Amino acid sequence: VQLQASGGGLVQPGGSLKLSCATSRATLNRFAIKWFRQAPGKEREGVSCIRSTGSLTTYADSVKGRFTISRSNMKNTVYLQMDNLKPEDTAVYYCAAGPSYCPENAETYYYWGQGTLVTVSS
Repeated sequence: VQLQASGGGLVQPGGSLKLSCATSRATLNRFAIKWFRQAPGKEREGVSCIRSTGSLTTYADSVKGRFTISRSNMKNTVYLQMDNLKPEDTAVYYCAAGPSYCPENAETYYYWGQGTLVTVSS
C-alpha cells in the first residue's frame, strides 16, 4: 500500500491547512490511519489517529480543539484539518497505515507516506 501525503505549505500563525493522505488502492478502509510529525531536532510524535471504521479518533493534547481528523473510505483518503496553527506546529507530517485500533507505537504501523512539510511563520 502506497500512501501519498499532501497539503503542506507555509501559513501564518492562526491560519489553516488541510492535509490529505491518499492511496490509489481500495484498501485504506482496512487500516487505522495515524498522522505523525517530526520537527527539526525533535523526536517524531503522534498527532492524531482514526480507526478503520472512523468510529474513534484520538488527538495529542497539543492539538486538541485545533485539529480534526476524518476519512472518506470511498475516496481512499484521510484528512487532517489543522486550524489556529501555531509556530510549534511546524514539522514534516507523515501519515501511516496500521492496525485498525490506532496503536500508540509508531513501530506497529505498516505503511508510511513520504511526508509533507508544514511551516507556520509570520
